[in-house]
Amino acid sequence: MAQAISETTATTLDDYDAICRAVQLCLDGEATGNAGKVRESFHEDARMFGSLGGERYDVPVSELAEMVASAPADTGHYRSRILSVQQTGDAAFVTVAEEGYWGTVSFLDYLSLARIGGNWKIVNKLFAHTGGEPPDLG
Repeated sequence: MAQAISETTATTLDDYDAICRAVQLCLDGEATGNAGKVRESFHEDARMFGSLGGERYDVPVSELAEMVASAPADTGHYRSRILSVQQTGDAAFVTVAEEGYWGTVSFLDYLSLARIGGNWKIVNKLFAHTGGEPPDLG
């Protein structure tokens, strides 16, 4: 019985760490403007949904990568934290808080992940703009 619990715990912890690594890769890419990290963290067919300053951003992840490359999140005050991870089998849901994005903007992100081919990938990003004034991204 103890052996089964240890194996289950190791698998759960390994999954948790892998999920967090995939999410952190995205956050690091957004912070530094590294579109390659953002693309690597997402499934190629992933989409992003949300509203920023009254404008909808319901777009393929490729547009997020382009935005990140042209306007990195970290302008000196950016912080992000994984607040929660829920995982069942090959599906996971992660909540992330971001503050100081482009200096003053705050978000709550809801990320859906799937284990595909043994790797965790973000398959959907839903975000809520919770504060701060966004820069002109046009």
